[in-house]
Amino acid sequence: MFLMPEDITAILLTLKLAAVSTAILLLLGLPLAWWLARTSNRIKPIIETLIALPLILPPTVIGFYLLLAFSPDNWLASYWQQWFGTSLAFSFSGLVIGSVIYSLPFVVQPMQSSYERIPKLTLLTAASLGANKVDQFFSVLLPITKRSTIAAASLAFAHTMGEFGVVLMIGGNIPGETQVISMALYDHVESLAYDRAHILALTLLAMSFFSLLIIYGIDRRGSRRYKNSHESRHENNHLRIRNAGH
Repeated sequence: MFLMPEDITAILLTLKLAAVSTAILLLLGLPLAWWLARTSNRIKPIIETLIALPLILPPTVIGFYLLLAFSPDNWLASYWQQWFGTSLAFSFSGLVIGSVIYSLPFVVQPMQSSYERIPKLTLLTAASLGANKVDQFFSVLLPITKRSTIAAASLAFAHTMGEFGVVLMIGGNIPGETQVISMALYDHVESLAYDRAHILALTLLAMSFFSLLIIYGIDRRGSRRYKNSHESRHENNHLRIRNAGH
Protein backbone atom coordinates (compact mmCIF):
# COMPACT_ATOMS: atom_id res chain seq x y z
CA MET A 1 0.00 0.00 0.00
CA PHE A 2 1.39 3.40 -0.99
CA LEU A 3 1.26 6.70 0.85
CA MET A 4 -1.98 8.61 0.46
CA PRO A 5 -1.94 12.30 -0.58
CA GLU A 6 -2.86 13.47 2.94
CA ASP A 7 -0.03 11.37 4.37
CA ILE A 8 2.45 12.91 1.93
CA THR A 9 1.17 16.35 2.96
CA ALA A 10 1.79 15.47 6.61
CA ILE A 11 5.33 14.29 5.82
CA LEU A 12 6.13 17.44 3.84
CA LEU A 13 4.71 19.61 6.62
CA THR A 14 6.84 17.75 9.16
CA LEU A 15 9.98 18.27 7.08
CA LYS A 16 9.13 21.95 6.66
CA LEU A 17 8.54 22.35 10.40
CA ALA A 18 11.80 20.57 11.24
CA ALA A 19 13.81 22.63 8.73
CA VAL A 20 12.42 26.01 9.84
CA SER A 21 12.72 25.15 13.54
CA THR A 22 16.30 23.92 13.13
CA ALA A 23 17.33 27.10 11.31
CA ILE A 24 15.86 29.25 14.08
CA LEU A 25 17.39 27.04 16.75
CA LEU A 26 20.85 27.54 15.26
CA LEU A 27 20.37 31.31 15.03
CA LEU A 28 19.25 31.52 18.66
CA GLY A 29 21.05 28.56 20.18
CA LEU A 30 24.62 29.18 19.04
CA PRO A 31 24.95 32.70 20.54
CA LEU A 32 23.14 31.56 23.68
CA ALA A 33 25.42 28.53 24.04
CA TRP A 34 28.49 30.74 23.54
CA TRP A 35 27.30 33.17 26.20
CA LEU A 36 26.64 30.36 28.68
CA ALA A 37 30.05 28.85 27.96
CA ARG A 38 31.90 32.11 28.69
CA THR A 39 29.82 33.95 31.26
CA SER A 40 30.11 33.80 35.04
CA ASN A 41 26.90 35.75 35.59
CA ARG A 42 24.80 34.78 38.60
CA ILE A 43 21.76 34.10 36.46
CA LYS A 44 23.62 31.46 34.42
CA PRO A 45 22.25 28.49 36.48
CA ILE A 46 18.71 29.87 36.10
CA ILE A 47 19.06 30.18 32.32
CA GLU A 48 20.56 26.68 32.08
CA THR A 49 17.68 25.28 34.17
CA LEU A 50 15.04 26.97 32.01
CA ILE A 51 16.69 25.64 28.84
CA ALA A 52 16.86 22.10 30.24
CA LEU A 53 13.22 22.02 31.46
CA PRO A 54 11.84 20.54 28.19
CA LEU A 55 14.03 17.49 28.80
CA ILE A 56 12.05 16.46 31.88
CA LEU A 57 8.68 18.20 31.52
CA PRO A 58 5.88 16.28 29.79
CA PRO A 59 5.36 17.82 26.33
CA THR A 60 1.70 18.38 27.14
CA VAL A 61 2.68 20.70 30.00
CA ILE A 62 4.72 22.86 27.64
CA GLY A 63 1.95 22.72 25.05
CA PHE A 64 -0.69 23.71 27.61
CA TYR A 65 1.12 26.85 28.75
CA LEU A 66 1.99 27.77 25.18
CA LEU A 67 -1.69 27.39 24.29
CA LEU A 68 -2.52 29.85 27.07
CA ALA A 69 0.16 32.21 25.80
CA PHE A 70 -1.25 31.94 22.28
CA SER A 71 -4.74 32.89 23.44
CA PRO A 72 -6.09 36.04 21.72
CA ASP A 73 -6.49 37.63 25.17
CA ASN A 74 -2.76 37.31 25.82
CA TRP A 75 -0.45 40.21 24.93
CA LEU A 76 1.89 38.00 22.89
CA ALA A 77 -0.86 36.65 20.65
CA SER A 78 -2.46 40.07 20.46
CA TYR A 79 0.72 41.74 19.19
CA TRP A 80 1.33 38.86 16.78
CA GLN A 81 -2.18 39.28 15.40
CA GLN A 82 -1.57 43.01 14.89
CA TRP A 83 1.82 42.55 13.21
CA PHE A 84 1.16 39.52 11.01
CA GLY A 85 -2.61 39.31 10.78
CA THR A 86 -2.73 35.66 11.87
CA SER A 87 -3.24 33.82 15.14
CA LEU A 88 -0.61 31.75 16.89
CA ALA A 89 -2.90 29.03 18.20
CA PHE A 90 -3.63 26.22 15.72
CA SER A 91 -1.23 27.65 13.13
CA PHE A 92 2.10 26.67 11.59
CA SER A 93 3.77 29.69 13.23
CA GLY A 94 2.64 28.44 16.63
CA LEU A 95 4.08 25.00 15.85
CA VAL A 96 7.42 26.60 15.00
CA ILE A 97 7.54 28.53 18.28
CA GLY A 98 6.60 25.44 20.27
CA SER A 99 9.16 23.30 18.43
CA VAL A 100 11.93 25.82 19.03
CA ILE A 101 11.22 25.93 22.76
CA TYR A 102 10.86 22.15 23.00
CA SER A 103 14.08 21.38 21.09
CA LEU A 104 16.24 24.23 22.41
CA PRO A 105 18.25 22.07 24.87
CA PHE A 106 19.24 19.71 22.05
CA VAL A 107 21.18 22.55 20.44
CA VAL A 108 22.32 24.66 23.38
CA GLN A 109 23.68 21.94 25.65
CA PRO A 110 26.01 20.15 23.19
CA MET A 111 27.21 23.45 21.73
CA GLN A 112 27.86 24.88 25.18
CA SER A 113 30.02 21.85 26.02
CA SER A 114 31.83 22.24 22.71
CA TYR A 115 32.51 25.95 23.28
CA GLU A 116 33.75 25.32 26.82
CA ARG A 117 36.50 23.08 25.43
CA ILE A 118 37.94 25.86 23.25
CA PRO A 119 41.05 27.37 24.95
CA LYS A 120 40.75 31.09 25.68
CA LEU A 121 44.23 31.50 24.23
CA THR A 122 42.85 30.58 20.80
CA LEU A 123 40.47 33.53 20.77
CA LEU A 124 43.03 35.86 22.34
CA THR A 125 45.45 34.99 19.57
CA ALA A 126 42.80 35.69 16.94
CA ALA A 127 41.99 39.02 18.60
CA SER A 128 45.66 39.99 18.71
CA LEU A 129 45.79 39.41 14.95
CA GLY A 130 42.99 41.92 14.43
CA ALA A 131 39.97 39.60 14.26
CA ASN A 132 36.79 41.15 15.63
CA LYS A 133 33.96 39.15 17.24
CA VAL A 134 32.33 38.31 13.90
CA ASP A 135 35.65 37.26 12.35
CA GLN A 136 36.42 35.13 15.39
CA PHE A 137 33.09 33.34 15.05
CA PHE A 138 33.34 32.57 11.33
CA SER A 139 37.11 32.06 11.12
CA VAL A 140 37.82 30.35 14.43
CA LEU A 141 34.75 29.13 16.32
CA LEU A 142 32.72 27.77 13.41
CA PRO A 143 35.55 25.69 11.87
CA ILE A 144 36.58 24.31 15.26
CA THR A 145 33.03 23.36 16.26
CA LYS A 146 31.74 22.41 12.80
CA ARG A 147 31.28 18.77 13.76
CA SER A 148 29.36 19.66 16.93
CA THR A 149 27.22 22.20 15.06
CA ILE A 150 26.19 19.68 12.41
CA ALA A 151 25.45 17.08 15.08
CA ALA A 152 23.36 19.53 17.11
CA ALA A 153 21.42 20.58 14.01
CA SER A 154 20.79 16.95 13.05
CA LEU A 155 19.63 16.12 16.56
CA ALA A 156 17.26 19.10 16.64
CA PHE A 157 15.89 18.16 13.22
CA ALA A 158 15.28 14.56 14.25
CA HIS A 159 13.74 15.57 17.57
CA THR A 160 11.34 17.98 15.87
CA MET A 161 10.17 15.30 13.45
CA GLY A 162 9.03 13.10 16.33
CA GLU A 163 7.10 15.71 18.32
CA PHE A 164 3.62 14.76 19.42
CA GLY A 165 2.46 16.26 22.71
CA VAL A 166 3.41 19.87 21.96
CA VAL A 167 1.93 19.90 18.45
CA LEU A 168 -1.18 18.15 19.75
CA MET A 169 -1.83 20.91 22.29
CA ILE A 170 -1.08 23.97 20.16
CA GLY A 171 -1.65 22.70 16.62
CA GLY A 172 -5.07 21.13 16.79
CA ASN A 173 -4.23 18.42 14.23
CA ILE A 174 -5.63 20.31 11.25
CA PRO A 175 -4.91 18.38 8.00
CA GLY A 176 -2.75 20.36 5.61
CA GLU A 177 -2.02 23.08 8.19
CA THR A 178 -0.83 21.63 11.50
CA GLN A 179 -1.13 17.87 11.07
CA VAL A 180 2.42 16.50 11.22
CA ILE A 181 3.39 12.90 10.62
CA SER A 182 3.10 11.82 14.27
CA MET A 183 -0.46 13.15 14.42
CA ALA A 184 -1.39 11.50 11.13
CA LEU A 185 -0.02 8.22 12.48
CA TYR A 186 -2.12 8.62 15.64
CA ASP A 187 -5.25 9.23 13.57
CA HIS A 188 -4.65 6.08 11.52
CA VAL A 189 -4.21 3.96 14.64
CA GLU A 190 -7.32 5.47 16.21
CA SER A 191 -9.36 4.64 13.10
CA LEU A 192 -7.85 1.13 12.96
CA ALA A 193 -6.16 1.85 9.61
CA TYR A 194 -3.11 -0.15 10.60
CA ASP A 195 -1.76 -0.54 7.06
CA ARG A 196 -1.47 3.24 6.62
CA ALA A 197 -0.19 3.62 10.18
CA HIS A 198 2.47 1.01 9.49
CA ILE A 199 3.72 2.90 6.41
CA LEU A 200 3.89 6.21 8.27
CA ALA A 201 5.62 4.57 11.23
CA LEU A 202 8.25 3.03 8.95
CA THR A 203 8.72 6.40 7.22
CA LEU A 204 9.27 8.17 10.53
CA LEU A 205 11.55 5.37 11.70
CA ALA A 206 13.68 5.66 8.55
CA MET A 207 13.91 9.44 8.81
CA SER A 208 14.94 9.27 12.46
CA PHE A 209 17.42 6.47 11.79
CA PHE A 210 19.23 8.35 9.04
CA SER A 211 19.30 11.53 11.13
CA LEU A 212 21.00 9.68 13.97
CA LEU A 213 23.26 7.88 11.50
CA ILE A 214 24.52 11.27 10.34
CA ILE A 215 25.22 12.32 13.93
CA TYR A 216 27.17 9.17 14.82
CA GLY A 217 28.96 9.19 11.47
CA ILE A 218 30.16 12.74 12.06
CA ASP A 219 31.22 11.88 15.60
CA ARG A 220 33.16 8.80 14.51
CA ARG A 221 34.83 10.68 11.67
CA GLY A 222 35.88 13.49 13.99
CA SER A 223 37.19 11.07 16.59
CA ARG A 224 39.25 9.27 13.95
CA ARG A 225 40.75 12.57 12.76
CA TYR A 226 41.59 13.58 16.31
CA LYS A 227 43.20 10.21 17.00
CA ASN A 228 45.28 10.38 13.81
CA SER A 229 46.43 13.95 14.47
CA HIS A 230 47.26 13.08 18.08
CA GLU A 231 49.30 10.05 17.01
CA SER A 232 51.07 12.13 14.36
CA ARG A 233 52.03 14.80 16.89
CA HIS A 234 53.22 12.13 19.32
CA GLU A 235 55.38 10.53 16.62
CA ASN A 236 56.86 13.87 15.58
CA ASN A 237 57.71 14.70 19.19
CA HIS A 238 59.34 11.31 19.60
CA LEU A 239 61.49 11.86 16.47
CA ARG A 240 62.54 15.29 17.69
CA ILE A 241 63.61 13.83 21.02
CA ARG A 242 65.63 11.10 19.28
CA ASN A 243 67.30 13.63 16.98
CA ALA A 244 68.15 15.86 19.92
CA GLY A 245 69.77 12.89 21.64
CA HIS A 246 72.06 12.30 18.64
